[in-house]
Amino acid sequence: MSVQITTAFVQGYRANVEHLAQQKGSRLRGSVRVESINSKRDFFEQIGSVEVRWRTSRHSDTPIMDTPHSRRSVTTRTAEYGDLIDRADRIRLLIDPAGPYTEAAAFAMGRAMDEAILDAATGTAYTGEDGSTSTSYDSNMTVDVQVVDPGVSAADTGLNIAKLIAAKKNLDQADVDPDLPRFIAVNGRQLSSLLKTTQVTSADYNSVRALVGGQIDTFLGFKFLMTNRIRTDANGDDKVVYWAKPGILLAIGQDITAKISERNDKSHSTQVYVAMDVGATRMQENMVGYIECDVGASPTTDA
Repeated sequence: MSVQITTAFVQGYRANVEHLAQQKGSRLRGSVRVESINSKRDFFEQIGSVEVRWRTSRHSDTPIMDTPHSRRSVTTRTAEYGDLIDRADRIRLLIDPAGPYTEAAAFAMGRAMDEAILDAATGTAYTGEDGSTSTSYDSNMTVDVQVVDPGVSAADTGLNIAKLIAAKKNLDQADVDPDLPRFIAVNGRQLSSLLKTTQVTSADYNSVRALVGGQIDTFLGFKFLMTNRIRTDANGDDKVVYWAKPGILLAIGQDITAKISERNDKSHSTQVYVAMDVGATRMQENMVGYIECDVGASPTTDA
């Protein structure tokens, strides 16, 4: 039983339930490849690129190529939430908290799902026949914190146009299909930094202003996803992750499931239980990167 439930007792308190400010569920799930699995651990096969061989004479032998195969391993983990509502407390309340408790837990599950995706984006992936080979994030996909717009001399900067262009260049140079959806996870701090960029064309600035204002959600080919759960690197810089959709996989062993039941062993209290089994992995190194963004600097120009 939550020790804070007494704040909802009848004595002088509102009958309505209001959820405090929070990210309500996953914001990244729709931006990655999602697969259902039936085991704790599963494998996903991959085929690499090949090259053709030009024929140099008539009636030559058929070329035999060695098509590269690889596989990625993903392991799910269980996330749980549980709370009890005492029978006596339900009598004193103007509301039935079981529904709001379940909703709050579902919100938390969605946030945990986003954290798994963000951690997998730049973490260690596991490859090989039995999934025991560690494959590190490709640091060549990182956009340095000192990439700046023209006219800026600051050592470290926040998110700016130049960094977005560099991220796009990384994907383009890796021959990532331009028709694949591209995404970028950014927090409020870095979105604000982007708006302070001045050394761009009026069209760019107007686009950024519309982006920050929520009127559009796409810029330079990236769909912006707002989340304050992005990670920081060893230097304390924000890791603004960008990717093409097939580059990250979310494996779901069991989607978010809720059960509300009576506990005879707890004086017939009502138990709210919510759980899920999910895991995530980076599928292709050249489809995922991140932009180093200083948490305090702004990309203003020199006077």
